[in-house]
Amino acid sequence: MARSITIYLSALFLSVLCVGSASAQIYKYTDTNGVVFYTNVKPKGQRFKTLTFPCYSGDQKCNKVSWEKVRLQPEKYADIISQAAAESSVDAALIRAIIHAESAFDPAAVSPKGAQGLMQLMPFNQDRLGITDPFSPEQNIPAGSAHLAELYAQFGDDFDRVVAAYNAGAGAVRKYNGVPPFTETEEYLRRVKILYRRYKQAM
Repeated sequence: MARSITIYLSALFLSVLCVGSASAQIYKYTDTNGVVFYTNVKPKGQRFKTLTFPCYSGDQKCNKVSWEKVRLQPEKYADIISQAAAESSVDAALIRAIIHAESAFDPAAVSPKGAQGLMQLMPFNQDRLGITDPFSPEQNIPAGSAHLAELYAQFGDDFDRVVAAYNAGAGAVRKYNGVPPFTETEEYLRRVKILYRRYKQAM
């Protein structure tokens, strides 16, 4: 009985927390009776564990996030992003927007589809780009930026196609001669555009 309740509470908090932030953060603790609780309020006088869930692109709950209001993180991985931007000739604000949209700056993020790390690179791209540790920011960010540079080389300065291809694949963009009519990709493009503009203004 207790287990079914805690699973329900977990799902409930995830659905609530994704509305107000770019990632869901909840606290888990066990009371003296052995009952597990999940709450968005930090427990007092309890040993607890903090759980953070990034808003992955395919998570429909995260479509409700107000991306105009989420807290930006311009300080995170600043040196690595600056170097990757210089080496790839990709705007640092775009790299940061992609990271924010993909993983909410969680280097250990793994999506339900198997994408890994800050820029959520799939295993086939990891192999192609020579990544040995996808959870290392020093490897993931330069590789993700290099992938963005490849997409710019394919689609010129067409920002929408580049970002759509990062989400849906270059093949899908070519097939539809533009942004694929996928709900996930359309929402992803909207998300990245907002974050890119905001990071551009903040940097």
